[in-house]
Amino acid sequence: MKDYIIWDDELPGFGIRVFSSGKRSYIIQYRTQGRSRRLTIGMHGIWTPEMARREARIQLGRVAQGEDPQEERQIDRQAITVKELCTLYLTDLNAGLIIGKGGRPKKQSTIDTDTGRIHRHIVPLLGPRRVRDLDKAHINKAMKDIMAGKTAVSVRTAKLRGKAIARGGAGTAARTIGLLGGILTYAVEAGIIETNPAFGIRKPKDNVRDRRLSEAEYRLLGTKLREAKVDGQYATAAQIIRLLALTGCRRSELTKLRWSEVDIEGSCLRLEDSKEGKSVRPVGLPVIECLQQQKMSDARTHVFPGTGRDNAFGALPDHWTKILGGCGLDDITPHVLRHSFASIANDLGFTETTVAALLGHAKGSVTGRYIHTMDAALIAAADTVAGYIQGLLDGAHYRLTAYALDHASRKQALASFLASAVGADPEVDASGESLAA
Repeated sequence: MKDYIIWDDELPGFGIRVFSSGKRSYIIQYRTQGRSRRLTIGMHGIWTPEMARREARIQLGRVAQGEDPQEERQIDRQAITVKELCTLYLTDLNAGLIIGKGGRPKKQSTIDTDTGRIHRHIVPLLGPRRVRDLDKAHINKAMKDIMAGKTAVSVRTAKLRGKAIARGGAGTAARTIGLLGGILTYAVEAGIIETNPAFGIRKPKDNVRDRRLSEAEYRLLGTKLREAKVDGQYATAAQIIRLLALTGCRRSELTKLRWSEVDIEGSCLRLEDSKEGKSVRPVGLPVIECLQQQKMSDARTHVFPGTGRDNAFGALPDHWTKILGGCGLDDITPHVLRHSFASIANDLGFTETTVAALLGHAKGSVTGRYIHTMDAALIAAADTVAGYIQGLLDGAHYRLTAYALDHASRKQALASFLASAVGADPEVDASGESLAA
């Protein structure tokens, strides 16, 4: 026995299809753009004749207005999921087609971080959902789940003995939802959705970014670094941590630093590939002295070489924990040292623009494409901030914290410079009085 259709006498185009198996389903049949289309409403038993007839009137009314319910249903079924959208995004990301800061393709380190957040947070929480159905409620729930640590995981990576740990928390949630917003903007630009449901989502504040070292913590940090240097096993990591504190550099800017990027005479680092692209970074005299000592002991490509033939040092995360674990500095990160450097520079009276230049922020960066000598004012600022922090690391207790406003110090520095400029003894001024007295 073949399938057949019984048409309704009251509503043209509405009927019930009887299958050879005995099952029955309500349908409508209509013509649009010269084609005959058939739309299934639902199975008999789940739908009553009255319910099916009401739905048929609605759908046939849409047809009368020029719509095509069957085509819309097919498109709806073919709508991509969040997981499929992320696959498209990652393909373009790895092809250099996703533009990051400064109108440049995202750096490989950023790509790796984004990929981890997609696979460990976004896809597990939202992957099966269709992009067109995604709303603020779904995104807010995903954000709270990440904050609560529901996606926390530890997985092996492709690297030898490599391991990636996704801990969750407020900071991870804020950055992951920020990335999701970027992916959904990509979907808008691709015509997949019309609006971005992540727009306007209130993200949690990342408290780590407000963390700064107190002077007592600097002194404790200095003690732990000296102990690590004497021990010898973690001496390289201790030197990197000290320079992170003295420069405000990002972790990768120092661990991957090459001697070709170190300008001893110019008192700066000429970074070829920082987060902001090429960047000239002024550094203080304490940093230059550390680098000079380092160069005398090692002449390989990287300032801090690894264990391979010519690799950069890669054990900092593990050694960091060994050096600082269990001493009250467990929550200290490279970013905390960077934020602390900026805070001390601000405490010492330097402007936001100067601090931005010292840190290599885009708004205050020194591009250095045609610059061969650093601004003397920036070098002086770098000397002051690095010298102040080095003093704290060495155990100093300061009473003066506003160098730029201290007239006596400024007068002494100016007199010393002018005396040196004319070839006189910088310790004695023209009247024969000691400037250091």
